[in-house]
Amino acid sequence: MAKKSDEQVVEEFQEAVNMGAGELEEWLKTDESKSVGQKDGGGESRGHESGRRIVEILKKDESDYSKDDISHMRDIVSYVHRHQAQEPKGDTRDTKWRYSLMNWGHDPLK
Repeated sequence: MAKKSDEQVVEEFQEAVNMGAGELEEWLKTDESKSVGQKDGGGESRGHESGRRIVEILKKDESDYSKDDISHMRDIVSYVHRHQAQEPKGDTRDTKWRYSLMNWGHDPLK
């Protein structure tokens, strides 16, 4: 499969990330947000760190995106798509599955 263009990645990022910068910032302050994800050495989870980076990207003008931003957008799109496929049965409102997705900027209940 051919690598997606930067424009395609930006478009898919904008579809996958359905939380605004302020909304995501507030979410990342919650205990629920901090309670999920893989933590290397007991520190911040990868998803929580990614969420902080997403906030930075969302606050930028599209013309200011760096190659690192585009690369991170690729990771976000991949994670959101992969994680959505693992949706548990039943009410997902208060699940680690939802909280993890929200750390990556996607609220599946929206």
